[in-house]
Amino acid sequence: MNNPLEILKVFDLHQEEPTELTLFGRSALALGYPNPPSDYAATHDVDVILPSAQLELLRERPSFWLAQQATNRELEARGLYMTHIFSEYDIIIQPDWVTRRAVVPAPLNKVALFRPATIDLILTKMARGDADDLADVEFLLSREALAVSELQATFSKARVPDVSELKELFRNAQPKVLAIAEKMRKQGAT
Repeated sequence: MNNPLEILKVFDLHQEEPTELTLFGRSALALGYPNPPSDYAATHDVDVILPSAQLELLRERPSFWLAQQATNRELEARGLYMTHIFSEYDIIIQPDWVTRRAVVPAPLNKVALFRPATIDLILTKMARGDADDLADVEFLLSREALAVSELQATFSKARVPDVSELKELFRNAQPKVLAIAEKMRKQGAT
């Protein structure tokens, strides 16, 4: 069973108008990459980033929010939900991330799915930098080789919400992510 896909199918059924969703978190890993670990499909939620332009449009269109509420009501008994919907300014990501999104193919009618580029997904995983997030970073780096220098340059361009705790967590995660990239580079060189 693929929980993120099931959540999105229910949302699609409740959605009245065509819309785009940009997935991040484990749902993006489960649906946006080939052959992900099976535990990614077991996640109980779908995390979404709304670009600021889309957020402005959705403020005028209640159908999106009504579809989200109906989805959560329908799936609540199974512990599945779509409640983590963030503005692009509430997460760590590059300012121009939306220009690099990748299409996520899915059998949906009204909802078009996207995920951020791999490097931007890595940034989103650095808001906590815990063991699970670092395992996800390793998965992402196994799908797309990124040089340590490229990661460092991206860290300096990242837009970090003005929350001191997030800034500190992001700083603390940087050497951990670089160590994973270096380890994978060495493994690939042997």
